[in-house]
Amino acid sequence: MLYKIPLLLTPQPEGGFYADFSAFARVSYGESIDEVLVNVRDAFEAIRKLYEDLGKKLTI
Repeated sequence: MLYKIPLLLTPQPEGGFYADFSAFARVSYGESIDEVLVNVRDAFEAIRKLYEDLGKKLTI
């Protein structure tokens, strides 16, 4: 299934980016945009798996 999640990417003064995907009260970090997006996907997959394990429907 394809999910569309709004992200707010914010460059950090010391380098790297924060990604805020507040639909799940989550923030992720990466040294590059590619890295932060991989980290967001990993975090979302963990959330999706948790919902599945709990037998709950994930709605965005």
